[in-house]
Amino acid sequence: MGVGKSTVGRLLAERLGTGYRDTDEDIVAAEGRTIADIFVDEGEPAFRAIEKRAVRTALAEHEGVLALGGGAILDPDTRALLAGHRVVYLSMDVEEAVRRTGLNVARPLLAVNPRKQWRELMEARRHLYEEVAGAVVPTDGRTPEEVTQAALDALELNEA
Repeated sequence: MGVGKSTVGRLLAERLGTGYRDTDEDIVAAEGRTIADIFVDEGEPAFRAIEKRAVRTALAEHEGVLALGGGAILDPDTRALLAGHRVVYLSMDVEEAVRRTGLNVARPLLAVNPRKQWRELMEARRHLYEEVAGAVVPTDGRTPEEVTQAALDALELNEA
């Protein structure tokens, strides 16, 4: 959350001359409501089912840069689908998350005690991100352009 996946994803797509797609945007467009509203109205399990379908569809239809929501990797089927793709995990620490997002209540999983919840989410998810990632790129203290270049370097996708 707040790591810069949308910004960096768009920059990567531009640098690689390919398309960009974000599964969170796909979900909002298909459902006609925000992700926070889906969480409130139907709960996390319902959202995760919607997210799983959105990721599967996007991976089948899109060949460019694809940004996934932070919880997409919780599903083992999704992790298995990602195994055949180049995946970059953009990492950051809690202090950077606070600076970037304020850890505000617009993020449904961080509504109560955001710092503590962010840490717990990361402790629970970090190994899953690392499991699917071909590259881990720290974003702390870096500009989106620097993160984009680091991702290109890590995946050995620099322009010729």
